[in-house]
Amino acid sequence: MSADRPRGRSRRVAVGAALLVALAACSGSADSSAGAPKPTPTTGAAHPVPGREWQHVAPEAVGLDPDALEAIADEAESARSRCLVVVRDGKIAGEWYFAGTDASTTQEVFSATKSFASTLVGLAQDDGDLEITDPASKWISEWRGTPSEAVTVRDLLSNDSGRQWSLQQDYVELIQAADKTRFAVDLGQAEDPGTVWAYNNSAIQTLQRVVGEATGEDASDFARMRLFEPLGMRATEMKRDAAGNTMMFMGVQSNCRDLARFGLLMLDHGRWGTEQIVSADWVRAATGASSTDLNAAYGYLWWLNREGVLAGPTAATSIDGVRDGTVDRGRLVPGAPADMFWALGLGNQIIQIDPGSRTVVVRLGPAEASPQPPTFDRASASRVVTEAVVGEAGPGGAATAKSTGGG
Repeated sequence: MSADRPRGRSRRVAVGAALLVALAACSGSADSSAGAPKPTPTTGAAHPVPGREWQHVAPEAVGLDPDALEAIADEAESARSRCLVVVRDGKIAGEWYFAGTDASTTQEVFSATKSFASTLVGLAQDDGDLEITDPASKWISEWRGTPSEAVTVRDLLSNDSGRQWSLQQDYVELIQAADKTRFAVDLGQAEDPGTVWAYNNSAIQTLQRVVGEATGEDASDFARMRLFEPLGMRATEMKRDAAGNTMMFMGVQSNCRDLARFGLLMLDHGRWGTEQIVSADWVRAATGASSTDLNAAYGYLWWLNREGVLAGPTAATSIDGVRDGTVDRGRLVPGAPADMFWALGLGNQIIQIDPGSRTVVVRLGPAEASPQPPTFDRASASRVVTEAVVGEAGPGGAATAKSTGGG
């Protein structure tokens, strides 16, 4: 696959805002047949992955401090969490449910959906159905002969497509649109591709057309056949809008255990047991480096802990100065490992992957555009790595003492 280097940009940075209206447009789904899954067998020792059921292990058996985990769980409960799951070396070392939920409770994960959309694009590239350097207009015919003809799939993944964006458009009109893909495709081109970073839900929704046309599969069925079923994510689905389009910017319905499976796939470089579900090259490209110099904290629809200019979904800025919110320099979570990455959604829905400690943390909570303290956010989740990891799991689950800390 092609792995482009991060691109420097010069004109202005624009960043979306948090969802400020009720997200009530998640409609039911309709099944249609999809092609057979095509995971690539791989050789070598398989990392431990759960079967139909997860294996549970005492925290200390995998080098985790049980008291530190309980303190983190107490924080999660006080912050109105619904579930918290901590996985190390493929086993659940801590699991808590709150507010009347249990392991079977599913809910909307909002923008954490974007990281699933990213993985579908990676699968399509692995199959040879597209290259992310291709113009999106190859599959979105309405953009041919327009300023949007230059927008690449990579631009859509990096959130620097320059497609039209406004708070009203992205968080009211798009949400209310019965045909979200049609709404998104029909918007105009505001800036040259690669010159603006914006948390653009509408631009991301156009990936539904790209994935569907490139693969010949409905994106929801493609996700079920190529991701959810191979990983045993039996409670998870990508919802469709009223027109039948898979929603790519929000809409995944799941639970903590299923999301931990997805996190474990990414932790193991796209491998699940003896099968390579999505290529390690794709995982590296999507999560291993910033996709644009306009925002060090962003890969391909994944949030990163890389050093540099930081722009979040509640900020907007230009070369002339900050218009709304803030744009800083540094890392999203100072003191946490630089290679930590997240799928994040409204209300602090979190899938956290830390390659160094081989941990996955999932937290689900209520939908709140601006959670009131106390909150449980990515900094809270990172405490599993910076405070609870006290040893390194060895063969057979026996832990060996090894002090670890933030990178």
